[in-house]
This record gives sequence, structure tokens and C-alpha cells, in this order.
Amino acid sequence: MPFSAFLDYLQLEKKYSVHTVSAYAKDLESFQSFLNETFEQDEVQKVNYSQIRSWIVHLSESGISNRSINRKISSLKAYYRFLLKTGQIEFSPLTKHKALKTSKKVQIPFSEKEIIQVLENIDDSTFEGIRDRFVVELFYSTGIRRIELIEIKLNDLDLGAGVLKVLGKRNKERYIPLIESVKDTASKYLEFREAFEGSATKEYLFLTSKGEKLYESFVYRIINNYFSEVSGKLKKSPHILRHSFATHLLNQGANLNAVKELLGHSSLAATQVYTNNSIAELSKIHKQAHPRNNKN
Repeated sequence: MPFSAFLDYLQLEKKYSVHTVSAYAKDLESFQSFLNETFEQDEVQKVNYSQIRSWIVHLSESGISNRSINRKISSLKAYYRFLLKTGQIEFSPLTKHKALKTSKKVQIPFSEKEIIQVLENIDDSTFEGIRDRFVVELFYSTGIRRIELIEIKLNDLDLGAGVLKVLGKRNKERYIPLIESVKDTASKYLEFREAFEGSATKEYLFLTSKGEKLYESFVYRIINNYFSEVSGKLKKSPHILRHSFATHLLNQGANLNAVKELLGHSSLAATQVYTNNSIAELSKIHKQAHPRNNKN
């Protein structure tokens, strides 16, 4: 594979997760396939910008969003930076490339009422039900990412200490405290889960009813199915629960730096996107409560 050295570099030196490295590989293989089919060219190292531009046009005409195209080009940029660093090329064909314009997505969090309704609707008397409740509660009470939840192992959960170890981006570990209600749900789930101790994937905390490790679309369906019953919001995904976690904490006056650490962000800039909803909520409360606004 022509990209193997680069992918090894990402995983071994940059400490990127397996999931992230896989995404880079897919982007690079997609570009190489385009080169083969369109220009009958195999060597990605020898392309010019016009060929990359043709790929961008092809992706756009295929209905792929500018945001996704920018991500694919970012993977290609990283590959050419690696080739420069290792002396395999003298200049990058993407040196003067400018990212495509994208519209900012407005992420609307679930309300506290919607989350309570979902939890009340879940029948936790079965393995599937208690597992789904645990998934919803864990997303909302910790703000972890979908892939982080899937990769949690049994020994990452310490109910005695009340903490969860999470392996985030770039294999960075963080410890998240668990609230009492989540610990109670976790205990009930573990009782049901004992039936799967013979499973080949028993190291993982969350399992399907067949004793297999969860996967991304499975987790998405759990959240989407339950929240579709109580919410009319267009987007109902694990990420919106992560967004809700951050927004509700900030609404209650949580410190931005503390929320940053809980989310596993590397910079405050990434966390500040969640402050928009918080500010909107504070503005609403201010208008309702301030005596000068209620003088009549």
C-alpha cells in the first residue's frame, strides 16, 4: 500500500486513533482511485493542483458537502506534508489551496425535558433496555464522543471510585466523574451483562444482544430512535447529546475550562462553540427576570 508509511507515522508518532487513521486511509484511497480512473495515473506523489482541483469538482458534483470535501483535502495536505518532511517531494501541490466556504451548522441541543422524557420511556427491565438507558445517560452525563463510548472496556469503568477512563482523540486518556444515577444504571446493566461473559468481545463494556461489540450506526440508531419519539428537532444523534451536555453545564454556570477538560478538547476555541446556546439562555433569563424589563 503506497500510504502505509504515512499511516504508520500517524498512528505511531502522531498517536492518532485507529478510527482517525482509517479515515485518512479512506480519503487517500478515494483520491488514488480518482487518479486511476480519470488520468490513468497511479502515483499520488506526482500530481499537480489541476488534477486535485478536478477531484474537488468531481466530489462537489457527486453531492458531497464542502465541509466533507475540506476534510478530504485536509487528509491529502497532511500526506503531502509527510512527503515533504521525508524528502520524497520538493513542494506540495496544495501549498496555495484555500478551503471551500462552508456555512456554520447550528447545533440545537435537546432540552432537559426531552432527555427526561426519553429516560422515562425506556423499559429497562431487559438487557437491551438497560443498555440503551445506560448509553443515553452516559452520553448526557459525560459528553463523550460516540467512538469513545464504543471503545470503553470493562476495566475502564470504576464504580467504586465513581470514574470512567476514556480514550479520546490522539489516544489521549481522560478521567470523567460519574454522577450517582449513572452509577446505579451501570450497576444494573452489569448484572444483565454477566450473561455475555463467554463472548469473544467481553473486554468491551457495551455489547449487542448477541454479545458483540457495538458499532457506530448501531449507537446512532439507539439515540435517533428514542429521541424521535419526543423531539421534533431535525438532528437527533449522539453528538447532539454531547452538545446538550456542554450547553446545559454552561447554562448552570459551569467553568468553560472545566467543560473543555470533560469534553476532551485540546483548546478552548473548540469548547467555545457551545457558549452560543448558553448565552442565548442567559439572555432569555435576563430579559424575564431583570426588574427594569418587568417594570410594567
